Amino acid sequence: MSLSVLDQLEEKIKQAVETIQLLQLEVEELKGKNDTAKQENETLRNEYEQLKAEQQNFQDRLRSLLGQIDNV
Repeated sequence: MSLSVLDQLEEKIKQAVETIQLLQLEVEELKGKNDTAKQENETLRNEYEQLKAEQQNFQDRLRSLLGQIDNV
């Protein structure tokens, strides 16, 4: 192999290594965003369940009040 072919090969390897490193950084960033999204999702699910329970409680109280009005 000539020296120029080795130089070209070395340059391609360097570019490949740089690309891999950039992709690894991007993967780590995306993992962090994914973890954040999972936490936000869990928070929203909990909030939804709480709101659902509050709504059920409100409906039960309203039915009770309407029942009392019907009895009058």
